[in-house]
Amino acid sequence: MKKKSSIIRILYLSLLCTVLLIAIRIAYTGNWRFASLVWNMFLAFIPFVLSITLLKKMNSSRLTQYLLLATWLVFFPNAPYIITDFVHLDHTPPVPFWYDLVIIFWAAWNGLILGFVSLLNIEKFLLTKFGKRQVNVMVYLSLVLCAFGVYAGRYLRWNSWDVVANPHEIYRDVKYIALNPEDNMRTWGVTFLFSVLMIICYYTIRQLKQAMREE
Repeated sequence: MKKKSSIIRILYLSLLCTVLLIAIRIAYTGNWRFASLVWNMFLAFIPFVLSITLLKKMNSSRLTQYLLLATWLVFFPNAPYIITDFVHLDHTPPVPFWYDLVIIFWAAWNGLILGFVSLLNIEKFLLTKFGKRQVNVMVYLSLVLCAFGVYAGRYLRWNSWDVVANPHEIYRDVKYIALNPEDNMRTWGVTFLFSVLMIICYYTIRQLKQAMREE
């Protein structure tokens, strides 16, 4: 319990440091550039909170549990999405290039860690319901869906709320992509590369966790 509390405190400290760097930049330049990263980190924080809530609802009804699980899956892509904010990186004096680089990297790091910790929590929950092999398949699938969600957020400009607000538009876009793969090579390329990236990163973290436990 103490170790988990320490990890959460570190996560909070990391988020606070990133927000502080952005606030210093705004105060220094009078420009609100990168302020959107604060909102993106907030969105990345949501799946983390949902995963903790799900673990605390182990004795609640299946409907409640699966509703939380579905909501987590919808918000999960917001965590690694911050990686794509590197497209906004350029030299904008008087702020040094390296300062903006640190801001975006730190924000992206926060998003990835929040996402992977939330997935570890989800995996822990799923292991109480399904076998290990089934859970591995679900984890792989969630990471692939997350990768597509990152693409959809950056290029199709979807957000998590559109699942409820604009389901018909989402269905239309997905149908077009599925039926016209030759016209959507960027979709498949981005989804594939992000899937590989996140699967390798996640399982690296999981193996490190296992190795530390064994030691």
